[in-house]
Amino acid sequence: MNLKTLADKIKRCRLCALGRTRKKAVPGEGAAKARIMFIGEAPGKKEDETGRPFTGKAGDFFNELLKKSKINKRKCFVTSVVKCRPPKNRNPKAIEARICVQEYLAKQIMLINPKVVVLLGNIARKYVPKELLKRKKVIITHHPAAGMRFPKSRKKMERDFRKIKS
Repeated sequence: MNLKTLADKIKRCRLCALGRTRKKAVPGEGAAKARIMFIGEAPGKKEDETGRPFTGKAGDFFNELLKKSKINKRKCFVTSVVKCRPPKNRNPKAIEARICVQEYLAKQIMLINPKVVVLLGNIARKYVPKELLKRKKVIITHHPAAGMRFPKSRKKMERDFRKIKS
């Protein structure tokens, strides 16, 4: 299996209720052999419309952080724990996260085999199993939506993104 085949499978997924309420699944995007993998929480409204990760306001902030840190987004892989938008932007349920991690995220991590994994936010920190991250440098930081709103979160994210680059 390769990333394209897996992405096609994600786009057709109906393993949980999120597959029935979404507009578009968001498999993730980026380099197939990325050294850096960013894992967010779940697609938002804009992502659900476009099928692409981090395309709303939080995505603009995320791109700003990458640019400031001189991280080339095209050489990274960007995805989320769950691949479909939860209704009303609620947090993913445990069962939804477990299904996506087991069926899709674990395979993405295996196929890409990044050197650095950046967990963006509490959902990523909570649901990405440590055993998937063996032999990888893991950086846990805030979700870009928090970084946009809270100065302390923004400063931590800026420090963390500079660490990623080095």
